[in-house]
Amino acid sequence: MLDIKYVRQNLAEVEAALARRGAGVDLHPFRAADEERRRDLAELEALRHRRNRVSADIARLKKSGDPAETLVGEMREVSQRIRELEQRVGESEERLNEILLGLPNLPHASVPVGRDSSENPVVAVWGEPPRFDFEPRPHWEIGARLGILDLERAARIAGARFPLYFAAGARLERALINFMLDIHTAEHGYREVLPPFIVNRRSMTATGQLPKFAADLFKLEGWDYFLIPTAEVPLTNIHQEEILDEEDLPVAYTAYTPCFRSEAGSYGKDTRGLIRQHQFNKIELVRFSRPEDSYAELERLLAHAETILRRLGLPYRVVELCTGDLGFSAAKTFDLEVWMPGQNTYREISSCSNFEDFQARRGGIRFRRKGRKGTELVHTLNGSGLAVGRTVAALLENGQRADGTVEIPPALRPYMNGAELLRP
Repeated sequence: MLDIKYVRQNLAEVEAALARRGAGVDLHPFRAADEERRRDLAELEALRHRRNRVSADIARLKKSGDPAETLVGEMREVSQRIRELEQRVGESEERLNEILLGLPNLPHASVPVGRDSSENPVVAVWGEPPRFDFEPRPHWEIGARLGILDLERAARIAGARFPLYFAAGARLERALINFMLDIHTAEHGYREVLPPFIVNRRSMTATGQLPKFAADLFKLEGWDYFLIPTAEVPLTNIHQEEILDEEDLPVAYTAYTPCFRSEAGSYGKDTRGLIRQHQFNKIELVRFSRPEDSYAELERLLAHAETILRRLGLPYRVVELCTGDLGFSAAKTFDLEVWMPGQNTYREISSCSNFEDFQARRGGIRFRRKGRKGTELVHTLNGSGLAVGRTVAALLENGQRADGTVEIPPALRPYMNGAELLRP
């Protein structure tokens, strides 16, 4: 959520920044509600001051035995008007809060201006795409030929865009989860968490999923609970309405969770195979930092996600999201895109973002500097480290061989009982 004081004092700059995002936001309703609140609040404060002053006069008149009925009657009318204004001010503040909850974050000054993902600049490339002496297959065909991935039976069990793994496929998914968690905890210093997979509306609102993206969520019927779209939600809300100590920052959490997304509006886009599922596994990385450290923390977070791809030997590139492609809550984002030879393209496998104080303001997450009385909002960051199903897809496509086997990367073999190949 944006700072209401900043928006109020910098309306033109905020409108220009949102325009660079392509948000097309009209701040006239904010301006009108704010002006109405200011007028009502000025009258309210004047009437409260008058009531206090006249109440003292009434007390003196009664004490001296002089008539006070006229002033008493006048104060009844003033008190009624005060109640009306208090209600009006409260309603204006609710409207302002609703408007602010619907406004995306402002892009950092360094974010390149662009309309959509086609204008995201590539900032780094790692690894060479493998060369094959045969036509490489997409992962959904490889998985079916190996007998480890069955999307047709998954559709009968649940519906389209759900995975069903067998044998070495299930083992591979589990191996990747453990492999990623081990690196992030033992080498990168994250504290492992196993959070709830169901969260309440307050938590969804704090991280920016609500109210904007209600259609993308799975809500539990009869309950005001939601299945998590990402572990970012429970991990960020660990410190909801808390004050952290400066010396404890940065705080770093990692978690494995399943993720659940309706993917509303994405029909026909990357819907084959494991790329865009309603249910998928993911390792999440979340960091809390001091404001002055958050962009160094973003680089650190990105490097941690890159480590997984490098250890697995998967070619990838880093792209910086332009203003028109930024997520709702993000001030700056880098995506990692892994090479998929069966599709002859790069696909996103991790998104690493700095939200600055946008989520912290919504969630009430603050810190206190050593030796100071006041508190400040922390900066929050998160990234995938990595999306597990997409990693499986990338391993199948990059490791495929002409005889139908798939090579398992050396770093992952200890997690696969020493196996070097996936065999039909």
